[in-house]
Amino acid sequence: MRKVVNIRQSVANIEDGSTIAIGGNTLNRSPMSYCRELARQRKRELKLVKTAGGQDVDILCLADCVVSVDAGFISFETKYGLANGYRRAVQDGRVKANEHACYTVISALRAAATGLSFMPVKGLVNSDLIKVNDYFDTVVCPFTNERYTVVKAIRPDYCILHVHEADELGNARIIGPKYDDITLAKASKKVIVVTERLTHSSYFKGHSDWVDIPHLLVDEVIHVPQGAMPGACPGKYEVNDLNIKKYLGIKGRDDLNRYLQSFEQKDYAGRSK
Repeated sequence: MRKVVNIRQSVANIEDGSTIAIGGNTLNRSPMSYCRELARQRKRELKLVKTAGGQDVDILCLADCVVSVDAGFISFETKYGLANGYRRAVQDGRVKANEHACYTVISALRAAATGLSFMPVKGLVNSDLIKVNDYFDTVVCPFTNERYTVVKAIRPDYCILHVHEADELGNARIIGPKYDDITLAKASKKVIVVTERLTHSSYFKGHSDWVDIPHLLVDEVIHVPQGAMPGACPGKYEVNDLNIKKYLGIKGRDDLNRYLQSFEQKDYAGRSK
């Protein structure tokens, strides 16, 4: 069954208040086209989940789409500095930051992927994070009486991934680092794949080893070439330095709207059903 849709249609079906996991890592292979469309359509009270985020989380906070963020790290990396849209939203009390270590986000997703309600994370037993994040608690091992920290499972409503190739059925291929995208897909209720290249359903026949995310996990496929821009897509393009700097200069809603409009033609250029 063909699963190809256009990006506007897909985002229109996202309910306000949804928990959304975002794939990629910092400025690499993040589904920026989808995040921009969430901002254009002014979705509200989204709960974001990201191991290590950057512009994706920041632009949604800047657009007042977000109510909470579960993440281990949100920044534009050393060259560009802090994610100030996210920082200001947290400081102003508009966004709740549920602070994690990156591996506790992954552990929470692994718990959901395996049908468990929590996952042990022994390394935090002496951390102050368990005092400030409701997702953490401690339990006593029934076999050794040793005390462990545990993290509550996170099961996102939607997982949004940007991949190199996907066919019309939803089989998806990531070339280069996978980050935690496969875990995100397994943990989430619905998976939406944004792809650089849309292929025929016969493309992966005889090459099952190319498939990182099988069609059984995928609900929708969206074709957006260069959809990770201005971030990088390994093997395709690097970070667009000038555009990132332009984004960091945004002062208010009018500037943000102009920035979003500057990407509309590219974000809507892919093939759909």
